[in-house]
Amino acid sequence: MIRRFGSDRRGNYALMTVLATVPLMGGLALGVDYTEMVRQRQNTLNALDAAGIATAQQIVAGASDADAKAYAKNFFETNLQHIDPANTSLAVTLPNSNAGGGTLKLCSTLTYKPYFLPTAKLLVGGSATNSDISFGTCSEVRLKNTLEVSLVLDNSRSMTDLGKGSNKVRFDLLKDAAKQLVDQLAGQAQMMKQVTKPVQFSLVPFAASVNVGPDNATASWMDTTGISPIHHENFDWASMSSTYSSTKYAQNIAGVWYAKGSGWDATQKDLPLTRFSIYNQMKRTATATYVAQFKCTATYSNGSCRTWQSGYNYTYGSVASWGGCVESRPYPYNINDTAASTATPATMFVPMFAPDETDLTDSNNAPRPANNNWLADGSTGNSAARQSYMPKYFTAPGTTVTPAYGMNAGPNTSCSTTAITPLTDVSTTTGATAVKGAIDAMAADGATNVPEGMAWGWRTLSSTAPFTDGRAETERGNDKVLIVLTDGANTYYTPTSVVAQTYSGTNWNYGGNDLAASKAIYSSLGYILPFSNGYTYGRMFLGTSANVSKSDYSNPNYTKAMNEHFTTLCNNAKAANIMVMTIALDLDATKTAEKTQMDALKACSSDSRFSKDPTDPSKPMKLFWNSTGATLSDDFKAIGNELSNLRIVS
Repeated sequence: MIRRFGSDRRGNYALMTVLATVPLMGGLALGVDYTEMVRQRQNTLNALDAAGIATAQQIVAGASDADAKAYAKNFFETNLQHIDPANTSLAVTLPNSNAGGGTLKLCSTLTYKPYFLPTAKLLVGGSATNSDISFGTCSEVRLKNTLEVSLVLDNSRSMTDLGKGSNKVRFDLLKDAAKQLVDQLAGQAQMMKQVTKPVQFSLVPFAASVNVGPDNATASWMDTTGISPIHHENFDWASMSSTYSSTKYAQNIAGVWYAKGSGWDATQKDLPLTRFSIYNQMKRTATATYVAQFKCTATYSNGSCRTWQSGYNYTYGSVASWGGCVESRPYPYNINDTAASTATPATMFVPMFAPDETDLTDSNNAPRPANNNWLADGSTGNSAARQSYMPKYFTAPGTTVTPAYGMNAGPNTSCSTTAITPLTDVSTTTGATAVKGAIDAMAADGATNVPEGMAWGWRTLSSTAPFTDGRAETERGNDKVLIVLTDGANTYYTPTSVVAQTYSGTNWNYGGNDLAASKAIYSSLGYILPFSNGYTYGRMFLGTSANVSKSDYSNPNYTKAMNEHFTTLCNNAKAANIMVMTIALDLDATKTAEKTQMDALKACSSDSRFSKDPTDPSKPMKLFWNSTGATLSDDFKAIGNELSNLRIVS
């Protein structure tokens, strides 16, 4: 019986089926778990990628760190589809800073809870605990980098000297190198089709002052009503009171001078008197045309003229038009980007107007005229009173034909540069051509005021007035870069240390006189004396340390004061996330003033994000180039390479 039972094959199929069911069902269950696990993993990765792109857009738009992280978490969990957010975690690593883009990194951990694996473990004698499966994945998004670059370029007279190691003048070398930089970055910008205005350039030519453009005469940030505390420096409107003339006089109403009386024309009557008023109201005789039959002095009985008197027909024109240059704002607004506001009058920008200086000459062996004597005084007072006497600007023109004063002459003295070119998109041929055309149009003349040039370079990059073309300061993925080049120390001159204007009088080439005790020639910081009410010193000395004497009226002390302004301005700009690149062109380290300028330029420069100091690889390279005429082109190529690194898009 036992042998028959052992050899009996009936029912084996059912038994084998039962025995095979367990592994078959287990395999099927594990297959279901594996498929679901792969699906959840892919969904998690998809949600992570989508959250990275969406969050990057929020960061570029200016979201705060907290808002960006909250947005990433919400977006990630919303796009998990059927996955329970409780089974996931998300870690968000934001870019290192809000300037220059950077990498946004999102990492997630998914804990998959199997459906059948715990049961399978029990069937084989294991434990159902710790059956969850965890895995992690990361997604990185490199934020795009856009560039806003301001070329702040020295246009002083020394730029016409030959460049060291070159047979070309510095100015021509600079123009070629600057245009080369524009072309280099414009070519790369044209490949960035997915980014609006990927690379923009502004141009700020500077010398003794900066030209914002005469078309900005009525801009909201210009002081068109004379409220700035510096607007009426050296202008004594009280000298034009109703005592002087009952039909054309100036009246102070609530701190503002107004044109009163029937003698003013309709464009000025009852309106504030400003420097623009002087430009607009000053008249000269432009032409005098001889007419043989000018006036009939006797007639025949029939009324026809018997005797004619000859005479002249005169036409009149402006003595000068505003050239577009502005004075430096009083401290601290000269070294920051505070937006102009009538609520704070000192923040408004004041047009330059070089006062006519005394007709008197000094007692030098060769009697010297004033530096800028361009109009008859109309006063018999001392030189200071003559300089501030206002009726002379509104006297009717005589019969002598005189030409108009142009740039760097008459009331536009110390205004010698071409106008600022605001930020312009060089990814277009039109934009690149416009910037390069502006570079070619630059003209070299005048002194050197690096802080004034740099301050205006910063303002062109700003998103607030006066120039509003810059991207918002909160926008990530955008770099604002100042490139500052100069070939000399900061300069401001005493009247006797420089030649006078050729029209000022005999012996102009012996230097000017300072009979008015102004202590300096007129330029963007005005005269040193007298200074405006409410200030302790002239603008040259405001905000300077005890290291700068406030009673030393000498060129070296003026340079020292301007150097302090420059240092503070540099620190302010870098604190506002402006990247600063500086270039010293043909400066001589053996000359104290030039060595000081070189050191200041190097200290002002930012650290490279990519290159190491060749003398100490543990430190970043300073973005400073000590250039000569022979190396300037290569140095600008190096600048272009540094800026190209800021624009990597991945």
